[in-house]
Amino acid sequence: MATKTKTEAPTPAVLKTGWRANLKYYELTIKTLTTFILAAGSFVVIIPLIYLVSSSLKDRAQLRQEPLNPLPIAQVMVRLNNKNEALYNVTIDGQARQMALVKKAPGGKGIFADPAAPDVTYELLIADQTPVRRLEVHWENYPEAMTVVPFDRYAINTLLVTFTGMAGMLFSCSLVAYGFSRFRARWLGPLFIVLLSTVMLPRQVTLIPIYVLFQRIGWVDTLLPLIVPQFFANAYDVFLLRQFFMTVPLELDEAAKIDGASPFQTFLHVMLPQARPALVTVGIFHFLYAWNDFYEPLIFLHSRENWTMAVGLQTFNALYASNTHLVMAASVVMIIPPILLFFFSQRIFTQGVVITGVKG
Repeated sequence: MATKTKTEAPTPAVLKTGWRANLKYYELTIKTLTTFILAAGSFVVIIPLIYLVSSSLKDRAQLRQEPLNPLPIAQVMVRLNNKNEALYNVTIDGQARQMALVKKAPGGKGIFADPAAPDVTYELLIADQTPVRRLEVHWENYPEAMTVVPFDRYAINTLLVTFTGMAGMLFSCSLVAYGFSRFRARWLGPLFIVLLSTVMLPRQVTLIPIYVLFQRIGWVDTLLPLIVPQFFANAYDVFLLRQFFMTVPLELDEAAKIDGASPFQTFLHVMLPQARPALVTVGIFHFLYAWNDFYEPLIFLHSRENWTMAVGLQTFNALYASNTHLVMAASVVMIIPPILLFFFSQRIFTQGVVITGVKG
């Protein structure tokens, strides 16, 4: 007589363990998929940069090659009958040989000659043959691009404008932000709203009166119109620094006051050291703005020796439009400082972006 076996139902502990395993599996799958999507998106975004660097290492012939190659690959040429001819890998009677294309014939064919025996020629389909290519990097594009126009002078002007203006911007904006975040006055709130409203004011609206002012005091065609205005606080950076200062506990101010520190001493010795991530963040923002600014230098700078990198690069592009490889080399040199700045301050910059957007 057959006996029946009783199937036991899974216990709650087993069900809970299986549910957790499935949850971990789904989490791992989602993380893997997210990483793959971000990596693919990053590659798409970086394609223009790859093309820029690759084009800066090519010569004219490499830039005109078809199809376009992302690497600086050059067609190998041989000297034949006092002419440079393209070298191809061809197959004749089942044997692979390297021959030069000396003439194109109708029907997609070409006349190929052996470099060792130029009198021996063959008529073959060009599409069936493989051109001989090699990696050919032209590092000389960079010194040539930097010496065709005085980019060294443009770089000095840009660095002077950028870092001098950055010092004035950091001091003035942090001082104003400290006042808005720590002091209390009757009209302080409306005054802060008025300050923020200036963000919506286009630069073109104030261009003419500012230009007339600088022209009458003799600052046009000097670097002063690009440096001096940075010593007066702007609404965007003041807002970021104010948001950070409001996260600093008031107990620190009170402790400094008990120790006999004045409000300005509290600002210098207490608030500024605490605000290092926020200061680095707004400093990077200003560096990128000043380094890439083309509008104001174009308006205020007339003499070639006073130009910045942005104006010099645009003029260089207009004068040497046919020398694409030199324009690309100059562009690579111009983007190196912002990339290095972000690379070495990435951690502090990321921390500052997070903190300045959170109010404690």
